[in-house]
Amino acid sequence: MLYSCLRTGDDKAAHYFLQKLALRFGKNDERVMGLRGLYQEAMAEDSSALLQMLREYDEVLVEDPTNTPVRKRQITLLRSLSREADAINALVELLAASPTDIESWAELAEHYVSQGLYQQAEFCLEEILLSTPNAWNVHARLGEVLFVSTGTYPDRIGSLAESVRRFCRSIELCDGYIRGLYGLKLASEKLMAVIAEGAQNTVKTPSGDGENAHPVPSIEMLQKLSEKATSILAENARKPHYDQSAGSTDLAFVVDLLNSSTVSQER
Repeated sequence: MLYSCLRTGDDKAAHYFLQKLALRFGKNDERVMGLRGLYQEAMAEDSSALLQMLREYDEVLVEDPTNTPVRKRQITLLRSLSREADAINALVELLAASPTDIESWAELAEHYVSQGLYQQAEFCLEEILLSTPNAWNVHARLGEVLFVSTGTYPDRIGSLAESVRRFCRSIELCDGYIRGLYGLKLASEKLMAVIAEGAQNTVKTPSGDGENAHPVPSIEMLQKLSEKATSILAENARKPHYDQSAGSTDLAFVVDLLNSSTVSQER
């Protein structure tokens, strides 16, 4: 109810429910402290009031660094104030106290991606997969980060090969996963182009060592993967029930990708 009141601008009702929670659980309860911070942020009239909230969060965390709700409010506020470096440091401190917080690992990964720190983002996503190894969306996100970061690795083929592997895993876990198929098509075609430039057939993954090296797929295998992904994407795009409103962004990207592939083939 408190969240609903804040979303609808009913400040009086939000304050009422906050008081009720404080009476029920105590004003020093961690969750109540986090909700009180949320309410005060919503009531803040200017940036100076928000900076005062940051100082109050700092005071609370000095006394109790493991106060997760307040720490998360601090991180959210730092991000809203565009203080990315401070938000990253706060997330690192949070994860030092709560290393199994999957949501915080995911948020930290996105912060690192926004700063171009791709290797750190990959580490965060791999930490998530240690707890949820069957999270197909995380495998796909890791594939995307590897694909985007290809230019930052001296071993471009290793990075792209790992990206292909991650996209394949996401599709294996979630049959017909659009994001995974889209990434697989892009990564496999990019890898074929890089191999065509002249490279070795077996390399290490960018984050692994000799024992974790994976063989790079052959050109024939990559061609089959690309064709299979294209076929499934085209089939999904033609389905009448694939409503534009339900997945408009994904579908628009799929259609653009298929159209660009058709133009390239005609050329």
